[in-house]
Amino acid sequence: MQAQRYHGPSKAPRARWAWLAAALLAFVAFRPFRVVVSGPSMRPSLQPGDFLLALGRVRISRGAVVVLQRPDRPGYELVKRVWGVPGDRIGDRVLTADEYWVLGDDPEWSTDSRTFGPARRADIRGVVVLRYWPLGSGPLPGLRR
Repeated sequence: MQAQRYHGPSKAPRARWAWLAAALLAFVAFRPFRVVVSGPSMRPSLQPGDFLLALGRVRISRGAVVVLQRPDRPGYELVKRVWGVPGDRIGDRVLTADEYWVLGDDPEWSTDSRTFGPARRADIRGVVVLRYWPLGSGPLPGLRR
C-alpha cells in the first residue's frame, strides 16, 4: 500500500476569495453604472438603445464620452462627448478648473454646451468605457484606452 502525502489546504479557495475581493474593490473604487442611449444626439457613434458601461471615478479627457446631469434640468441625464477641458478657450471665455465643454456628435439633434454652457465637474457622473449592447457593435469611436 502506498502512503499518501498531505499537501496542506488547497490554495484554490484563497485565490477565489482574492479575485472576489479585487472585483469588489474595483466596483467600489470606480463606481460603475449602466446607461441606455435614448436619443439621436450621439449618432453615428451611438444609437438609441445602445447599452453603455460608465465609470464614475476616472479622469475626464478630451474626446471622452461622458454621462452628465443636464445643468438646466436637474434629474435629466445626457450622453455627450467632451470637446473642451479646463484651460481651453471656447469663444470669448476660458474654461475654469471644473468646467468642460460637451457636444453631441450630431449637432442638429443635440442639446449640449451650446445651449446650457459649460458642464461642471460635479454634473458629470462618469466616463463611458464600454458599449456592451448590441453585441458585436464594436468599440466606441474616440474611446481612449
